Amino acid sequence: MTAETTSAMSSVASFRIRIAAACMAGATIALALPQPAAAREALKNFVMHEAPQAVPAIDFADEKGQAHSLAEFKGKVVVLNIWATWCVPCRKEMPALDRLQAALGGPEFVVVPISIDRSIETAAKFYQDIGIGHLPIYVDVSGKAVRELHAVGLPTTLILDRAGREIGRVVGPAEWDSPEVADLLKPIIANEGEPIRRADRRQPARSDAAGPFARGFQWLKALLSN
Repeated sequence: MTAETTSAMSSVASFRIRIAAACMAGATIALALPQPAAAREALKNFVMHEAPQAVPAIDFADEKGQAHSLAEFKGKVVVLNIWATWCVPCRKEMPALDRLQAALGGPEFVVVPISIDRSIETAAKFYQDIGIGHLPIYVDVSGKAVRELHAVGLPTTLILDRAGREIGRVVGPAEWDSPEVADLLKPIIANEGEPIRRADRRQPARSDAAGPFARGFQWLKALLSN
């Protein structure tokens, strides 16, 4: 084995260890939420932003290797889920995301799961093993999604409005097929998101939507408090 091969393998292993640690930590984060108690239980780590935020352009491939981008989904409300087959919380929540797509998916709404696994075959096998039937298979072949989207843990899920802007996010797993989540998403799909944002503004100001530094601080705070 050459020194270059050993170095490359060490780099890949280090990357997976760091993300796996973030994956485990992301599942422990619990933020104080402005939504009703039932929604707080279903989406423990949900943050609704004060104003929509621009989302970086990221590219990903489908199971046939065809390139795609988030721009394709403009005009729809999107639940954008960043996950990996080796992330235990991700594996547990994927069936719920599949049921969410089955229940609400259509011309107005779509769930877009993007795996950060190294191969499309790995994600496809996982879908087959657990019976995912309503979600497309997308893989971040560039390896940039976690960094570009400032994901501090896995799974990380962004809610995008019809203009492709981030209006909220969840760090960690969620009960995506619960009635409470449906009640939260339906007004957004129906372009009635403003009442939700007004309710959010009545809550004490927080810095959780300030950017990657603030999100990282919250992650560390949650980790140290456990």
